[in-house]
Amino acid sequence: MDNLRLLPDLIIKTIPILSVGCFIQFAFATSDSLPAPVLQETEQNMVAPDIKVSEQGPTGHQVTATGVTALDSDNSQTEGVFTLEESINIALRDNPGLAEMQARAEAMAAIPSQAGTLPDPMLSFNAMNLPTDTFDISQEAMTQMQVGISQTFPFPGKLALREEAARHEAEAAVDNVDETRLRLVRDVKSIWWRLFNLDQNLSIVMRNQELLRQFVQIAQTKYSVGQGLQQDVLLAQLELSKLLDLELRLKGSRRNEEVRINALLGISPDNAVQLPQQIDKNLPELATEQVLYKLADQERPLLASQQDYIQAATTRVDLAKKDYYPDFNVGAMYGFSNGDNPDGSPRSDFASLQLSMNLPLFTDRKQSKAVDQRNSEFLEQNFKLQDMRLLVQADISEAVSDFRRARDQFVLFGTGIIPQAQQTVASMLAGYQVNKVDFLNLVQAQITLYNYEINYWQMLSEANQALARIIAGVGVETVYE
Repeated sequence: MDNLRLLPDLIIKTIPILSVGCFIQFAFATSDSLPAPVLQETEQNMVAPDIKVSEQGPTGHQVTATGVTALDSDNSQTEGVFTLEESINIALRDNPGLAEMQARAEAMAAIPSQAGTLPDPMLSFNAMNLPTDTFDISQEAMTQMQVGISQTFPFPGKLALREEAARHEAEAAVDNVDETRLRLVRDVKSIWWRLFNLDQNLSIVMRNQELLRQFVQIAQTKYSVGQGLQQDVLLAQLELSKLLDLELRLKGSRRNEEVRINALLGISPDNAVQLPQQIDKNLPELATEQVLYKLADQERPLLASQQDYIQAATTRVDLAKKDYYPDFNVGAMYGFSNGDNPDGSPRSDFASLQLSMNLPLFTDRKQSKAVDQRNSEFLEQNFKLQDMRLLVQADISEAVSDFRRARDQFVLFGTGIIPQAQQTVASMLAGYQVNKVDFLNLVQAQITLYNYEINYWQMLSEANQALARIIAGVGVETVYE
């Protein structure tokens, strides 16, 4: 202590300590010169997280968190930032994949009327019974120039069934658009929250870098006056280098997420994405899984689309059975004659009527096999629906589990672990000033606090990503109690 008093220029007056999003101010000086107001300010800055939990308890609470005070960033909103709502709206407006599905649905909507309409009639022009020696159309009485029209009529009921099957498939295409929209919103939300988490991580890393630079100065000062060890300097420099490495990795990961969200928003991949600093940390209580299952059966477009395919398959079974019956072709022709009869009278024209039909003679090898094919396709679509329903329910349950786990951890970090870690760092820092705590333990305590801050924001991000999966799995936003 006497050596420190002999070196006033080396006295460390104020060292900022990172404490969950802000610095706790400590005065580094001799224990005799540490003023009481500084200690009071230190205690005031140890603000507990402002998180409210309902009386349901830690495992069944409703989180209405307004944020961890010390972790909140600047309240100001920067112009040009992508809020979550704006990002979703841009994606729904400009995403080319969604536009592709919408165009496909429009194309499918044009098919039913085509399938339910009669084939086009056939107009024919014929030269009948021309003599091959002269090709004179007045030479022979049977020679005529003929014009005719014919129309094919499928067996009654076939056209209606074809139109019905096409209509069900068109309805499935509309449901597929809704499913694509749900998945797009889910992906935008997931990437947005990963970006937000990376932004918070980068902010924490940058502040901890500044803190460790000051730790390096402290260790160098104490070492220069014989009050510290060289290994303390090297340790602080090593931890600073680790944070610099982590900063580079976080920036790389953030850039990758920027590229992904730009692709979903339909904008250039090199566009810079800036997110707001203030976000809603509310994590409401979910409905029970059984309620979510029922909602998914009623609202999920994926299941609705598959039910449309089942209806189309049922219709095609009925259509295949109709193929046991023939189709008909009806025609009328008029033949113009030239020349005169032997008595000098003009030759008469000819009128002809035609009725033809196909004969389904090979039913065992053709029509019956077609019915078997359509029945198998119907079973395929039914089994596919059952499989889809189980997968949807499994996805919902998994997402619910992830949400509840992340939400509970978020609350635990905010209300328990981080405040305790703050107090630990403050205590060790006070002990280090009077040489009762070694530098290694002080640095490790600060790193532990830093890791808890990282985990705090990660749990919030994971909870919201799981919530996005739940909403997409159910098909509606109303997944809460």
